[in-house]
Amino acid sequence: MVVRTRPLVWILIAAGAVLAVVALALFQPWKLVIDERVAEAAPAAAAAAPVVPHAPDAPAAPAEPVVVARGELISHEHDSSGSVVVVELPDGSRVLRLEELDTSNGPDLHVWITDAPVLEGRDGWGVFDDGRFVDLGELKGNIGSSNYPLPPEIDLAELSSVTVWCARFAVSFAAADLEPVAA
Repeated sequence: MVVRTRPLVWILIAAGAVLAVVALALFQPWKLVIDERVAEAAPAAAAAAPVVPHAPDAPAAPAEPVVVARGELISHEHDSSGSVVVVELPDGSRVLRLEELDTSNGPDLHVWITDAPVLEGRDGWGVFDDGRFVDLGELKGNIGSSNYPLPPEIDLAELSSVTVWCARFAVSFAAADLEPVAA
């Protein structure tokens, strides 16, 4: 006995398979159960450079990294906690550091520094791509501490908030206002 299947059934099976592959690629559901842990050391001063004579009235560069701004993460789309610090190194470069981050994993997560206000609740989920932002790179891990170099042209008076941004769904997982730290 030969069972014949109509062409429409095969077309529906093929379309369903394509749809399933696209949905898996888009949503990456395995990330809901897989955490990515990171434990980068805090930025430290580079090895001591040779002493170069300088003008007597020139201020000496700090010998250790200095925290110039900080903020506490608030939850947006996903429950999140941790803090953000901006550290200036003795050579003048700056690093944005996520400390003790604990958030959900997700597809296409990035760290952005932005000019958007940090709003509590659902109102704050989608504001960060409305204005200026600089993408500092992919989130290195959803649990732990990690460092992201800041481009030298970043003015913390203008770009004063940070978000863990899901580029796939244009939503913030967590965000923090950066407050200057008195020297």
